[in-house]
Amino acid sequence: MIAIYTRVSTEEQAVKGSSIESQIEACINKAGTTDVLRYIDDGYSGELLERPGLNKLREDVEKGLIDKVICYDPDRLSRKLMNQLLIDDEFRKKGVELVFVNGEYANTPEGQLFFSMRGAIAEFEKAKIKERTMGGRRQKAKKGIIIKNSGLYGYTYNKVKRTYEINEDEAKIVRMIFDYYTEQRFSGINSLAKHLTKIGVPTKNGAKEWHRQVVRQILMNESYTGRYYQNKWNTEGAYVRKQAGKVGGMHLREKDEWIETKIPAIISEEQFARAQELLKYARRRTESYGRHQYLLSGLVRCGRCGSTMNGKKTIRRGKEKYDYVCRKNYAGAKTKGCGRHMSEQKLDRIVWDKILEWLNDPEELSKYKPSDNKQYIYEEIKQIETEIEKTRKGRKRLLKLASLDEDLELEEIKEQLRELQEKEKILTERYNELQKELNEEQKSDNEMLLKEALEYFLKNKDDITFDKKQYIIRKLIKEIVVVDAETVYIYTY
Repeated sequence: MIAIYTRVSTEEQAVKGSSIESQIEACINKAGTTDVLRYIDDGYSGELLERPGLNKLREDVEKGLIDKVICYDPDRLSRKLMNQLLIDDEFRKKGVELVFVNGEYANTPEGQLFFSMRGAIAEFEKAKIKERTMGGRRQKAKKGIIIKNSGLYGYTYNKVKRTYEINEDEAKIVRMIFDYYTEQRFSGINSLAKHLTKIGVPTKNGAKEWHRQVVRQILMNESYTGRYYQNKWNTEGAYVRKQAGKVGGMHLREKDEWIETKIPAIISEEQFARAQELLKYARRRTESYGRHQYLLSGLVRCGRCGSTMNGKKTIRRGKEKYDYVCRKNYAGAKTKGCGRHMSEQKLDRIVWDKILEWLNDPEELSKYKPSDNKQYIYEEIKQIETEIEKTRKGRKRLLKLASLDEDLELEEIKEQLRELQEKEKILTERYNELQKELNEEQKSDNEMLLKEALEYFLKNKDDITFDKKQYIIRKLIKEIVVVDAETVYIYTY
C-alpha cells in the first residue's frame, strides 16, 4: 500500500504555495493513483519529531501495512537532518521505499550523500531565516518600534505607529491600583483585587473578577513609568515545546540584552519605587512565617553611619535575645555597617508608646517633621557635576587636537563632539530635575494619615494583633533613626 505524508506548520507556508492541499495533490500525482493512505500533520513544527500523523505513519510501517511512502520534500518530513536520517533508516529497515516529489534519491552512497546535503541545507536555511528575523526585530525595537502587542493594561496599541498610547479608561484604574497600594488603603494585594471586583472594574479582557496575581503583575511592571522593555525574554524553541506539551518555554535574558523603548508614563518613578519597597516588605513578611517577626522591619536606620538596621537573634546565657543591628554579613553588601545595636523590645516599646501618644493627642504628631532623607540626591548631583566637567574638558581637548593636527579626520572629530554635547545635555537636564526636587517643599499629609490610623485603631483596639500594630506603624512612620540607646528620631510621612 502507498502512503503519502504532508505537513504544514503556519499560515505563512500555505501562502507560499506549500499548503496541505497542494502537497496532497502533488503526492497523488507522483503515486499515479488516488488509492493511498493519507497521513497529515496540520499546524505542527518540523523541528518536532513527535507528531500525530507522523507517529501513525511510523506505527503502520512497523506493522508492515505500507510498501512506499511519498512526501513532498525532505523538510516536510522533518526540519532536522538527524530526524530525516533516522526516519529514512527506520523505513529502509522495513523494506519501505521513501520517495520525494521534489527530487529523487537513489539508494546508493551518492544518493544518501545528496539526501543528507539537502537536509543540511534546509536546516541551515531555517536557521538563517530565524537569525534575520530576530535581527530585524531587534533593530526595529532599537528605533522605538513596539514589535508585538502584549496587551499591556492601561494602553492601546497603535498598529499604524506601532507604539503604545494611553487608554485613559484603563490608565485611571492603573493609577488607582498604585495609589491604593502605596497609601496602604488595603491590608494586601488580595484585598485590593477583591475591592476592584466589588466596585465592578472590568479587566483587560472584560472579565468581572480580578485575580490577585494580575494586580501584582501591574504593580511590578516598570512599563507604567514610561520604560517598556523589549527583547526581555528568550522564546527560542517555545513553540516546539508547547506543541510537545512541555512547560518552561521562555527564559529571562540578561538585563544588558533588554531594549528600552519609551512610551507615555502613567505613574511616576517615585511611586513605582515606593510600590516595590512595599512588595519587597510583603515578601519578607511572608517568608518569615514560622520565624521571629520584627515589628519595625525595614524602618530602622543607624544614626551613626546611615545603614539600615536589621533584626538579629543571639543566644546569651542559654536565652534567645533579639536586637536591631547595624551589620551586613552577606556577600555584595555596599557597607558592612558599624555594629551599633539596640534591643528589639526597647525600640518597639519606644515607637509604640509614641504611636499611642499621637493617637491620644493628635497635636503631638505635628511636632514631628516628615523625613528629609535626601542624601542620595546630593550624592547624585555631585556625581553629575563631575561628569559634566569631564565632558567639557573632553570637548576642549578635541578642539585643541583638531587645531594642532591637520591630518585628523574632521568628520570623526565632529562626531565625537556631538556625542559629548548630547551627553552634557542629558546630564544637565537630570541636574536641573534634581535641583527642582530639592527646592520643592515637601508636603505632609499627617492629618489624614492620623485620622485613618485612629479609625483603624479604635476599630481593632480590643484585638490589636502584631499585624494590626505593624499596619498602624507603617501608616504613620517612614523611618526610625537610632543614634544611641537613649536617642531615637522618628520621621513621619
